[in-house]
Amino acid sequence: MINPVPDKPRKKRIVILGGGFGGVYAAIHLEKLLARVDAVEICLVSHDNFFLFTPMLHEIAASDLEITNIVNPLRKLLRNVEVLVGDVNQIDLPNKRILISHGYRKHSLRIDYDHLVIALGSITNFYDIPGLADLAVPMKSLRDAIQLRTQIIRHLEEANSECNPTDRQSFLTFVVAGGGFAGVETVAALNDFVRDALPFYPNLCEGMLRVLLVHSGPVILPELGENLGQYTQKVLARRGVEIRLNTRVNGMTEDNVSLAHHVPIPCRTLVWTAGTVPSPLISSLSCAKERGRIVVNQFLRVPAWPSVWAVGDCAFVPDIRNPGQSHPPTAQHAIREGRVVAQNIAAAFLGRPRKSFSFKTIGLLASIGRRTGVARIFGFNFSGFFAWWMWRTIYLSKLPGLDKKVRVAFDWTLDLLFPKDVCAVHDLDRRDFHCPDHSPKTPDNNGNYQTTERHLLHSAREMVE
Repeated sequence: MINPVPDKPRKKRIVILGGGFGGVYAAIHLEKLLARVDAVEICLVSHDNFFLFTPMLHEIAASDLEITNIVNPLRKLLRNVEVLVGDVNQIDLPNKRILISHGYRKHSLRIDYDHLVIALGSITNFYDIPGLADLAVPMKSLRDAIQLRTQIIRHLEEANSECNPTDRQSFLTFVVAGGGFAGVETVAALNDFVRDALPFYPNLCEGMLRVLLVHSGPVILPELGENLGQYTQKVLARRGVEIRLNTRVNGMTEDNVSLAHHVPIPCRTLVWTAGTVPSPLISSLSCAKERGRIVVNQFLRVPAWPSVWAVGDCAFVPDIRNPGQSHPPTAQHAIREGRVVAQNIAAAFLGRPRKSFSFKTIGLLASIGRRTGVARIFGFNFSGFFAWWMWRTIYLSKLPGLDKKVRVAFDWTLDLLFPKDVCAVHDLDRRDFHCPDHSPKTPDNNGNYQTTERHLLHSAREMVE
């Protein structure tokens, strides 16, 4: 008689939703803390198969860094974590399951969990302003930075051969909306990039350029205080950036941007950094929310759901030092929230006490172009070259991966020696290979028309200008 082999018990599964700072660092620390616990498996669901280091995103748009140097493959960072690349479609809290879609054909996949970490981050908020969602360029993803860089160079090319002064002015006018860190760093990098690129375009001169920063408040970089904000305004104005304070964007068309109480500005490039909102999936969850974010307790757990946790931009994390207030949704907070939530989930398996989350901002830094920066570290203000050096040193140290650190440092060194690259690299749409109406064709030996590999390669080459 053969005794039946008993079924192996299912491993406890921890599912992390989101591949940003909060989700990735939660996975990194869970991987370390539960390395010797065989009965637990960790799964990370991310829209992309890489982790993007967003503080350096504006340097991609300004051609300071190579595209892949600020991204790390998730499977390289997380050796013992299952990585699923796909979109989260539904979170079923009562039944402890997630529904995702993945692949080009969007296959559906159901994932059951024992512990869930929601780190879905935020998306750009266009506030339903006419034209913005279709025409403005946000600065949230790697694709956004690549699109902005390509659009800038395209417009320089158009302006160089444009005879109509009005059309040429619209090509050479660049507007950035939002005077926070993302907006200021973007406008500074953009301004340096277009001015450094002008020598390659013989029909253009600096007098034709117009770069504007639009901010709804009385001073830019309000998080750093009035003194550093005013210093930044003076530096940018000296470099040719027009700053419109207490002003909002009312709308955008293909050839102009409308500002409140101002004449419309002929412009074809608007960079929108003036607002974010938590992932739309959060609104469908049956849990307490504050300002659209999931309310958690001091242990980063969702009170009504003991096995659900939330970190990052989508979480309303209470500041136990200041009752009634929450921690800001910044990268340095998300990193530490990821570590604490990992410790608390591991504590549930290892029988250890949980840890409250409490963190005070160490410092805030911004690069404002041409080896100049502003910073507030431990309450002290810094500006100029030293602040810029601190910005580069601190963020380089935070960039994951030794190979990426070396590549970024090498790019920065080359940037000191050589002019910026002004190649406009376009995305190759998969439809170019599948749409028979637009694919170049040649007849075969039987007289039938087929798309040839040579023509496809030729089309790909035409995507590089």
